[in-house]
Amino acid sequence: MPASRLLSPWRWSPAVFMAAAAVATPAPVGALLTPEAIAGWTRYVAATDRRIAQELASRDRFLVQDFRPDAPANRRAVLGGLIVVEAMTTSGPRGEALVVPDAMVHHWRGAVLIPGVRLDAVLRTLQGGAPGARQEDVLASRVVERGPDWMRVFLRLQRRKFVTVVYNTEHLVTFRRHGATRASSASTATRIAEIESPGTPAERELSPGHDRGFLWRWNAYWRYEEAPGGVIAECESISLSRDIPAIIRYMVSSLIASTARESMDRTLATLRARF
Repeated sequence: MPASRLLSPWRWSPAVFMAAAAVATPAPVGALLTPEAIAGWTRYVAATDRRIAQELASRDRFLVQDFRPDAPANRRAVLGGLIVVEAMTTSGPRGEALVVPDAMVHHWRGAVLIPGVRLDAVLRTLQGGAPGARQEDVLASRVVERGPDWMRVFLRLQRRKFVTVVYNTEHLVTFRRHGATRASSASTATRIAEIESPGTPAERELSPGHDRGFLWRWNAYWRYEEAPGGVIAECESISLSRDIPAIIRYMVSSLIASTARESMDRTLATLRARF
């Protein structure tokens, strides 16, 4: 992997925390992360990684949006100043659905134009460490370890949509440069621990299987491309949460989707506002 010093690619590629599900069905401590769910997640991520690797190897296309049927309209919307957000799904090698038993996968993509800047300037600004604690939902952050093209980062996160959830998380972030006008990065959450009674003497970390199951896994993939008028930043976020009964999922699916869309939109708007 070519070494480069891009930074903050995990910046805020927020996962869906299933707050809507928490409202619909109170989530007792002890949501079960099964071996079947872990195996299904592994298959889903592997298929996603293969697709991303193929796209990044393309000579004439780079962003996820470039590989979609509505690519021209999508690009025009982003270059026109809109934040474009959409749900995604990954299929198997024969186009089959990839089922993750006993869990829910939340897969979203968003893109925004950072106007009036060059790629090198964006990367220099993003360089230097973990997201600051002033960023929404980031209570604390620090770089745990650093290499020439990777970082291990600690983030203490808080979500306050419908329910308040606090996590201690660690992320392995890797970076790549793809020529003068393109760059990418990938972030994998290597540790996610929900906090019980945060900020009190009784505070303690809950292990998966003994937490509420709002966030078990989280990967984020970023691409940056210099374009007319600025730099397009694109985030693809995949997360895993506990499952909810089908009838309840049907009733709250639109609420879950709107929460995820708002979260991605807020992430990209926050990034754009930094420049």
